[in-house]
This record gives sequence, C-alpha cells and structure tokens, in this order.
Amino acid sequence: MNKPLSLLRPLVLLFGLFLASSAAMAQRVNQDSLYIREHYTKAEYQVPMRDGKKLYTIVYSPKDKSKKYPIMMNRTPYSVGPYGEDYKTSLGPSRTMVQDGYIFVYQDVRGTYMSEGTFVNMTPHVPNKKGKNDIDESTDTFDTIEWLTKKLDNDNGRVGQWGISYPGFYAAAGLMSNHKALKAVSPQAPIADWFWDDFHHNGATFLPHAFNFLASFGLPRPEPTTKRNPGFNHGTPDGYEFFLRMGPLKNANEKYYKNNVAFWNDMVEHPNYDKFWQDRNLLPHLKNIKGPAIMTVGGWYDAEDLYGPLKIYQTIEKNNPKLTNMLVMGPWVHGGWARTDGSSLGGVHFGQPNSPWYQENVEAKFFSHYLKGNSKSEVKLPEAVMFEGGNNKWREFEVWPPKNVQEKTLYFHANGKLSFEAPKAGAAEASEFISDPAKPVPFTEATATGMTREYMSDDQRFAARRPDVLTFHTDVLTEDITLAGELLAQLKVATTGTDADWVVKLIDVYPDSAKANPHQPNKPMGGYQAMVRSEVFRGRFRNSFEKPEPFTPNQVTPVNVELQDVLYTFKKGHRIMVQVQSTWFPLVDRNPQKYVDNIFKANEEDFIKATHKVYHSPQQPTSIKVKVL
Repeated sequence: MNKPLSLLRPLVLLFGLFLASSAAMAQRVNQDSLYIREHYTKAEYQVPMRDGKKLYTIVYSPKDKSKKYPIMMNRTPYSVGPYGEDYKTSLGPSRTMVQDGYIFVYQDVRGTYMSEGTFVNMTPHVPNKKGKNDIDESTDTFDTIEWLTKKLDNDNGRVGQWGISYPGFYAAAGLMSNHKALKAVSPQAPIADWFWDDFHHNGATFLPHAFNFLASFGLPRPEPTTKRNPGFNHGTPDGYEFFLRMGPLKNANEKYYKNNVAFWNDMVEHPNYDKFWQDRNLLPHLKNIKGPAIMTVGGWYDAEDLYGPLKIYQTIEKNNPKLTNMLVMGPWVHGGWARTDGSSLGGVHFGQPNSPWYQENVEAKFFSHYLKGNSKSEVKLPEAVMFEGGNNKWREFEVWPPKNVQEKTLYFHANGKLSFEAPKAGAAEASEFISDPAKPVPFTEATATGMTREYMSDDQRFAARRPDVLTFHTDVLTEDITLAGELLAQLKVATTGTDADWVVKLIDVYPDSAKANPHQPNKPMGGYQAMVRSEVFRGRFRNSFEKPEPFTPNQVTPVNVELQDVLYTFKKGHRIMVQVQSTWFPLVDRNPQKYVDNIFKANEEDFIKATHKVYHSPQQPTSIKVKVL
C-alpha cells in the first residue's frame, strides 16, 4: 500500500495547488469587480461618425470628480460587453492602471455587435480621402476621439489607445488619425498583414486557426446584437483526425461552412498575394505619423501574431525617425502579458513571473508619463525592452535589432551535424526523406482541435524520431551563445514532386542532467528539445508571393525562409538543433506536392508522396544566417 500512496501524494499536492490558485484567482476577480463598481460610473453612447453611422461606445469614468483624467480607449470587434447595467470585471491593460485612475472607453468597431455599419476584415486604409464617405479605421478613431474630448466633462484632453491582437491592429491603424489629443498608443500583438500574420505564414495556411476562428467570428451579423456566435463543434477532441478526415480544403465549404463564411471564400479566391491582401497590409501606411508616443508589445511565443509587432515597430522606426517608438518583447504567448503571469510555457520555465513586472514598470509608466505627466519630455524607458530566453532575464537596447552583433552562419553537414564551419568536400552531398501528405508530421503531441500555444516551446523529440524529419545539431556547447535579431534559413533543396512546403525549426537541446521546471516537478527535462523559433514556407512562393511557380523535379533550388527575430542564449552544456520537414499538421494545411494553381481547390488525387532532399555540400550549402550578440 505504501508505494501507490507515495505516487498519489504529488498528484494530491498538485490538485491542492490548483484549487488554491483557482480560489485566489476567483477572489481577485471579485475584488477587482467590487473596486470597479465602487469607483467607476458606466455610461453607454452611440457615437456618430462622419458618414452618419453610429458606433456603440461604453465609458467607465472615475466617480471622483475632484480632478480630470486621461482617456484610455480600446476599439474591438470582439464585443465591449457586458451591455446594460452589468460592469466589466477588469478595466484597461492591467489592474495597476485601474487604481491609477483613467477614463476607460470601449467601442464596438463598425459593423460588429451593437455598432452600425458594415464590418470589413482588416479594413483597407484610404490614403487620399476626398469626402465624408472615405472612411477607414483612422477616420473612425479620429471621430471617436473628437466626440469624447468634446462631450466628456472630466477628461484632461489626452487620449491613449491600446489593444491586443485584432484590437492591436485598430490601435496601430489609429496612429494614422493624427488627432492632436492622441498622445500614447500601444499596439499589442497587432496584426500587420494577414498574409504573414494569423492565417498565413509565407503563403501557407495555418489551418485550425483560420478554420476555427472563421467558423465562429466569420459568420454574418445581419443587425446589431449583443450575442456572440457559437463556437464550432468538431465532434471530436482530436484535431489531427478531424482535419485529415475533412480532406482537401475544398471540402470545408461542402461539409461545414455551406458557403456562409465570406472571408473563407475570399481566402479561397485569393491564394496568392494579390491586391486583395496588399490592400490589407497596414505597413505601407505607417508614415507621416504626428505626435503620439508608441509602444509596440509582443510575445516571443505568440503563435498568432509574432510578425506584426516586429514589423510594425521596424516600419515606424524607419518611416518616422523623430517619434518616440518603443518595442517590448517578452516570454509570452498571445496576449500573455495581460492574461498570464508569464512565468512558464509548457515544460519551459522563464525564471520568474514576468507579466506583473512589465505591467508595473513598463506599461503603466509609459501611459502615465504621456497621459498624466509632461508628454513633451521623453519617458525614462529604453527603446527596446527585451526578454532574453535561456538566461531568463530582461535586457535594454537603444535600438532593435542591437548594433553590437556579429553575423555568423550555421551550416548543415552530413550525418546530422550542425556547425559554424562550412562543409568540406568528400561527405555525402544531401540528406533526404519521403514526405507523405496522407501521414503528415503532427505539430504537437497534445490532443487538441485548435492551434495550441504551447507548440511554440514544446519538446520536439516526437518529431526528431520520425523518418520524414531531418535533424542537425551541434556538438555540446563549450560556452554560451546568444542570438539576437532576425534568422534566415538558406535552404538548397530538391523534390521529386513539383511543389513542397519547407518547415524549419530552431531548437535548444537541454543536457541530460537538466532539472525539471519548478512548476512541473514531475516532468523530466533531461534531453528536452525546446523549440525556440519555427516557420513554414510554401515553396511555390520562393521567387514571388504574387506569382507562384512549380519546382522542376530533382533540380537543386534555393528556398530562403525568414524565421523572425529571437533573443535567446543557448547555454554551455546545451546543443543547438535545427529540424527540417515538409508537413506540420494540422497547424499548416497539406501541400499536395503536385503543383496546382490553387491549393484551396485541390482534389484528393492531387496529393502525392514525394522525396525531398536538403543539400549540404560545398557547392550547395544549406545554412542559417544568425546574429551573435
């Protein structure tokens, strides 16, 4: 009897900790809710826009009228509810700012929930407006700020805007309003361009994210409503099996959508980076911005919008050099700085709770300075506040990427070797594997119908053991190596087919003696293969995202894959690993591997096995360009 009881004790302890944590969280929510009701008054308005449409807006104002307060505005397509007499249980970006005192404003964007008008996904920006009917998110932002600053009686004339994910896009788009009262803006996990954010990555479709999101959010809203659309019922907890049984993407409409999801149909008809997507690219319009200080926030483990924060910061920096333009990147999942304590993800631990530190020492300080203090002076914060993985510490930089880096190249070698030395003659010139769309490589060991956020740091040993995944790794490191900035995989590949996806994963291999995450003491970490960065590239777009082209069978072809930025230290005693594969299911839809004009319209018989080769000879080297700090 003693042995079973000893096995139960950790489970009992963990269950007790879970109950205690849940109770503490519930108590905190109740305390926050009570504080908000005691200190804030709620009012609801229909705010008129220049074209006559009215946007439903809820204002929470401090009851203390002895002073004036700045406005903090959040514009969202996800509902500003609760509507009517009920109050939100939290306000603003964090608890810290609720008690600091702001007027919090929430608005249903045009065509969503209780607002009038027609909703347009990623509203195209109108650069040259000629009349009151030339409307976009910048005009709706301007008109809302104008109304608020004239109608509210206890504001100080300064407005801040923030938002996470889609609301982050609205915050970034609001920059172009150039309203003189807009003093501080924080796009957080913002969408920049939907051909690289969320649903697409380098032309490949992120299937469960697109399918599940549009199955609910993409349904039409015929009239103003307070009701949310129901979520999609997969009929199984196993997303791998669900999407495999669905078959080619063309079956989504026939089996499930019934042509009732307009944006899915738009995706079907626009598989390439044509005008439809180009019009929804915010980046070209982030110029001639006047006035507001900007702090873009993102997470290194954001499964949805990693591209957006980095590109928006870089574009604003390039086009508006005189603006205060900050970047914050932490060890967070999508919106994790507001929704988690930021201490761990899956089996990987980040040293300490990072979200409270950011909320109090960066976010609250930023908004307080520009909305309550001397907004004409610079806030005493660095331009880039970046979390360094591996070493688990925050660092400050004058600019991102940092200037004091050395460009190096990690080369692939025969027999699965990876090193900073170029390949030499005499070794095998290529490694190969058979890719079968009927048996695609899973993106996670978890059973889930959606895109798990933990996949960004998951143990990759399950993939390394498959014959259709190539692995290359360094020897055990004799000193720490810190990578800072963008990564570029320069593949030299060939396929017996005429199309292929290429997935590249950068991995930190822990030593066999590694200790368990203190939050998960029963999860061994020895030999753990923690994913640091990963990306997919749809090979047909290797020369142009507008004009795809097939591969010539068996011809060596260069494919460059941008892996996004990192700030990560591979510790002494660890190894650096790179994995290469061609399926990543169901995270990414299956490439038929036989070239077809539109994969959304591919037939079952178009999906074929193919042999892929990755070359690592002196004449055809495959490598990853890195920047070593």
